[in-house]
Amino acid sequence: MRRPAFLGSVRRIATLAWPVLVGQLAVLAFSTIDTLLVARAGALDLAALAIGASAYITIFIGLMGVVLAVGPIAGQLYGAKQLAQAGEQLHQAVWLALLLSLPGCALLLFPQPFLELARAEPAVAAKVRGYLGALAFALPCALVFTAFRGFNNAVSRPKIVMALQLGALLLKLPLSALLVFGGYGVPALGAPGCGIATAVCMALMLLGAWQILRRDPFYAPFALGTRLRRPQRASLRTLLRLGVPMGASVMVEVTGFSFMAFFIARFGTVPVAGHQIALNLVSAMFMVPLAIANASSTLVAQAIGADDLRDARRVGWHSLELCVVIATAMGGAVYLLRAPILGLYTGDAAIAAAALPLLTWVALFHVADAAQTVAAFVLRAWRIAVVPMLIYVAAIWGVGLGGGYTLAFDLTGAAPPALQGALGFWSAATAGLVLAGSGLAGFLLWMLRRQRARTPLLEAPLQAESG
Repeated sequence: MRRPAFLGSVRRIATLAWPVLVGQLAVLAFSTIDTLLVARAGALDLAALAIGASAYITIFIGLMGVVLAVGPIAGQLYGAKQLAQAGEQLHQAVWLALLLSLPGCALLLFPQPFLELARAEPAVAAKVRGYLGALAFALPCALVFTAFRGFNNAVSRPKIVMALQLGALLLKLPLSALLVFGGYGVPALGAPGCGIATAVCMALMLLGAWQILRRDPFYAPFALGTRLRRPQRASLRTLLRLGVPMGASVMVEVTGFSFMAFFIARFGTVPVAGHQIALNLVSAMFMVPLAIANASSTLVAQAIGADDLRDARRVGWHSLELCVVIATAMGGAVYLLRAPILGLYTGDAAIAAAALPLLTWVALFHVADAAQTVAAFVLRAWRIAVVPMLIYVAAIWGVGLGGGYTLAFDLTGAAPPALQGALGFWSAATAGLVLAGSGLAGFLLWMLRRQRARTPLLEAPLQAESG
């Protein structure tokens, strides 16, 4: 690797990554605000938030992964200068989002499977139902906005998305505070108030996106029009061919961690409250590799569309190297400062004590998480999604969730006491991420070398299959 080439890739990635990072931090701040506010409302509401948020994330993120197939497809068309065809993908992605919201809303309105899995107490279950009932109104808006976000990232316009996400955040804080604690004639709703605030913010964010598409001249070459076009079977099939394994991969990854909350809830409200704080912190750290992964996927997809496969290979690998270096520094810093960071979340000594040992795994956890994220996104830019999905199933579900359940509940009778309970889930999840990161990075390296060997002289387009 030559240093000038690497630095050139870093500059290009950073240009697209920083707006994505700011926007994703704004979205994460939604849940951070909820966690901080509800932690002060009491352990009961925080336990309800942990269970409800895990259920919503499980549903939303899996469906979001399918909709985000618009990114690699539109990115390649944009790189090939086929702008009208790229615009058509946005229309079809909106239809896909609306169709996927139907089963998603049904699960949110009838969350009994999640409540049974968590074995939630009646008081906690009632608050979870209220929280998820409000989010059922947020889900369609969130999925349609996901189509808007994926399209804008694909055409190198992430700042518009960032501006809308920051605007929604400005409303989220005061609205959540009002609905959680009450005031001005509004009753104190606790955790369900967070769901209502999120639904309002999502609806307004989508309204802003629609106005931008109508009025901003940047979108004129994409021939988007003013009305949603009819669904097209061929386009939807293409989106689903890539989107289903993408969504399944994301679903496996998310459920590998969200289901931890359901199982940890069986140990009581304090352990699951500590888990919620640790998970929120790790999620905040994850925004950096996620931004780099989004930017890298965009650049790789555009290079493939432009038939510049050498550039596509170079940027994809450089993004992985960059992300691992940054993640190592971040993981070490948070590990050293874990005690004061926990003090920002809660003044409850019992909850802080439950969260503190979980963060001992954070450095290795974050590095592995960063590596697998970037590798997966770069592979998706090449329209490769099936093999990553299989790696996720084995590593995240098999080693992470399955191994965590075995340790936490001591199914074999041989688990060390220190690795039982919540810590067992976190140690196994770290091992699963290490396996996923190694597997995906290794597969990416093999694919890039194979592609380069197939086209050593003439950079012809690679007809990558879905897996």
